[in-house]
Amino acid sequence: MQHESDTNSTGGPLDGIMVADLSRVLAGPYCSMLLADMGATVIKVESPAGDDTRTWSPPEKDGVATYYASINRNKKSIVLDFRDPDDLAVVKELVRRSDITLQNFKVGALEKFGLEYDSVSADNPGLIYLSISGFGSKGGAWLPGYDLLVQAVSGLMSLTGDPDGEPFRAGISVFDVMAGLHGLIGVLAALRHRDRTGEGQHVEVNLLSSAMSGLVNQTGAYTIADVVPFRMGNAHPSVYPYQNLPVADRDMIIAAANDRQFRSLCEVIGIPEVADDQRFEVNADRTANRDELHPLLVEALSTKTADELFVELNERGVPAGPINTIGQGVELAESLGLEPRVTVGEAGRAVDTVRNPVTFHRSRLRYDLPPPELGEHSDEIRQWLASTPDQETP
Repeated sequence: MQHESDTNSTGGPLDGIMVADLSRVLAGPYCSMLLADMGATVIKVESPAGDDTRTWSPPEKDGVATYYASINRNKKSIVLDFRDPDDLAVVKELVRRSDITLQNFKVGALEKFGLEYDSVSADNPGLIYLSISGFGSKGGAWLPGYDLLVQAVSGLMSLTGDPDGEPFRAGISVFDVMAGLHGLIGVLAALRHRDRTGEGQHVEVNLLSSAMSGLVNQTGAYTIADVVPFRMGNAHPSVYPYQNLPVADRDMIIAAANDRQFRSLCEVIGIPEVADDQRFEVNADRTANRDELHPLLVEALSTKTADELFVELNERGVPAGPINTIGQGVELAESLGLEPRVTVGEAGRAVDTVRNPVTFHRSRLRYDLPPPELGEHSDEIRQWLASTPDQETP
């Protein structure tokens, strides 16, 4: 099990960067965890009730919700009640000393505390301030930022599910994750800008804009050609075969996305003549004639198992794979040497989480702090904030 990566370097690319994380639930904490993995010092500011995800269970391990544990490693936690004047002074000092502040409060909610960008940047002009919302800070500011809501109104659910069945949400909070990643990109770009100019800035992302961007070719079909995509199950609107197909023992994904791959598929499953059929020679024709092609593929695939085809097709350059459980997916990543698990913390507090997906050639990722208990580092952080500014960060 991996504990650290790229140990040829002495530090992470974001060593020395201080992050005040005022966010909770998913998009913000995911973003701040990735920053922490890359070396930033992240202080997680929580209300006395704590981050909502602390109570989102089952599942849990040793009394800790796995949802919370999945996105809060490498952070330190301090409990602060913004309604308490002393605590508010503490959080303002934390933000003043920070390079980056993240927040996903309802638009305008921090103004009454003097914690919105205009107020805090007056004391810290180099601050990079990331705001994450559901629908932006203009006409959609009043709408609640829930991923499921955005999956519905963005159009994603209209694309997900069986054509004759009900629409489905994705199996994860996909736009929370996208917004967290888009926020990370924005913050890193703003750091680069500050390196050049010394100026901080306000970075805004929202779930609906992340959805519009993340739906890529589907939103592009509408904006470019005025075509409204529709639900096709696991089929692809522009490529065939590019979906799940039944084989001898179960379904598997086969993605023959070009003519060469389709010919190789036909050869592997013993129907090379189908690749020469004028109805199926090029992708556009295969897509148009998928109803005629589908039964030919199903019959030929019925003689081989998913495990056989996984090897044979990929060896011939045809993307294919079984539809795994999450556990099987982790096991596959392990078998391929990707080391998906990282053990964070020492014995008694060790947590097996999922490694940061980025690998640096020279820099070092860190996995040293388990997800913090509520307020675990409050005394340590308060002591640091009461010290002179040049004292080493907590």
